[in-house]
Amino acid sequence: MSGQTKTVVRFKECGRKDVGLVGGKNASLGEMVNTLDPKGIRVPDGFATTAAAYWQFLQANDLKPEIERALKELSSGAASLAETGARIRTAFLRAEWPDDLATAIHDHYAELCRQSGRETVDVAVRSSATAEDLPDASFAGQQETYLNVKG
Repeated sequence: MSGQTKTVVRFKECGRKDVGLVGGKNASLGEMVNTLDPKGIRVPDGFATTAAAYWQFLQANDLKPEIERALKELSSGAASLAETGARIRTAFLRAEWPDDLATAIHDHYAELCRQSGRETVDVAVRSSATAEDLPDASFAGQQETYLNVKG
């Protein structure tokens, strides 16, 4: 994939070498599109937000200090794991998307709609960690999937 500062990339632009940039699920989808499509096996198209998009989201909302405070309280025993998770999750849910990132996601979705010939197309939205299925560790089940997202 060209450029590590891209915030959104099509599956055709990534592959298994890009796990650190788009996560395991997205890298695998990119690998399937790039390997199977030329053989006539249709794999649904899509796009991924990158690790750069994640860091941009954190920076735009100044989330890093809040996450660090929450983890420090967990580490010291002042908060439970459940409390810490809820605190960080709430901070993310209150955050706002930077305009350029929201526009990039919207534009990629609009392109999927154009390709399908429909005004809106159903998609699956999946989180994909950049270190989820390593040779010595797996974080399977920690990520989220939302099916039939439209619009």
